[in-house]
Amino acid sequence: MNRLLAAFAATTALALGMPASAQDMPGMPGMKMPAPAKKAAAARPAAKKPVEKKAAKKATRRPAPRRAPAPAADAMRSMAMPAAKPDSTTSMSAMPGMGDKPAAGAKATPPEGPQSMPGMDMSSDHRAHDMSSMPGMTTPGMVQTGTGLPAGDAPAPPPPMDHYADRFFPASDMSRSRAAMMREQGGQTLYQVMFNLAEVQARAGRDGYRWDGEAWVGGDINRLWLKSEGEGAFRESVESAEVQALYSRAIGPYFNVQAGVRHDFQPSPTRTYATVGFEGLAPYMFEVEGALFLSNKGEVLGRLEGYYDQRLTQRLILQPRVEFNLSAQDVPEIRLGSGLTDAELGLRLRYEVSRQFAPYVGVSYQAKTGRTADFARADGKDPTTTSFVAGVRFWF
Repeated sequence: MNRLLAAFAATTALALGMPASAQDMPGMPGMKMPAPAKKAAAARPAAKKPVEKKAAKKATRRPAPRRAPAPAADAMRSMAMPAAKPDSTTSMSAMPGMGDKPAAGAKATPPEGPQSMPGMDMSSDHRAHDMSSMPGMTTPGMVQTGTGLPAGDAPAPPPPMDHYADRFFPASDMSRSRAAMMREQGGQTLYQVMFNLAEVQARAGRDGYRWDGEAWVGGDINRLWLKSEGEGAFRESVESAEVQALYSRAIGPYFNVQAGVRHDFQPSPTRTYATVGFEGLAPYMFEVEGALFLSNKGEVLGRLEGYYDQRLTQRLILQPRVEFNLSAQDVPEIRLGSGLTDAELGLRLRYEVSRQFAPYVGVSYQAKTGRTADFARADGKDPTTTSFVAGVRFWF
């Protein structure tokens, strides 16, 4: 029995002599731990004194040591929380920087309050936060502008007419610079010469030729146009030839209105007409042109024509073309009847060697109608003609 008591006493003495570092928790600021027990000098033979069982029961297992707090925890010490209410059951003593007493071995540092964080005011008298600086958040009495205005039909404010650069540079110099910029960006004087038709016509009985060209010079708004068209037969005189000189002004992005004079060299007797018309690009990319002519003899004529470039490939283009000529009265001197005098339907296929030069082949059908056809029969001519054509379209 004495040996059993001696072994039990030795075990108790070893448990009480464990290193204090296994029980201390220095990583938890504010946690006050009991002083470590002194290390036993050596395990000596058990004394003959009896050990009470109650002393062995008091030796309880202590919790395992915890790791030191991460560096991020130190940064949280500067964020002080409001003091807890006296009746609060939550203890803040275990939070870094909130304990009443520093941890064992730690230096006592004064707690950092909310004022240590720049831009944060957490005083207790601020019950609400100001949201006026947030996008879309307004406060009563603030003037609303832009999309914040209520819906209505008020006219828009006038656009600013001053130029910011005039504050730093002479206004006259800046005015000349802006004028030069406008010329460079579309106000330049340009020109173009184009022959849409320059062809030979092979037809039954007699071969012929035809041309239809135009040239213009000017800018995007105002231009001077010259137009010419006519036809004839080889080894015969020219059947018809005319020249137009027109002033053209843009009335939109796609259409120009034109006015000027037209002079017919053939047929004889010659005529001179006052001309007014239009030319432009219709929806679906149709080139259209129309004009009214008032002759020096009082006759009124009209013309409407159009064509469409159907691009089959990047170089192969199919062009259907139509032209109608009209007269408000009979003009026997130039062999015209009232109404629709003649019409031309054509289909031409061209190959663009370059954008400026494209040979083509096709077919053209021309027919005189009404009294104009009667005048042609009386002159011994066929009022309808079908021609195979070959020519070149070019511009520069």
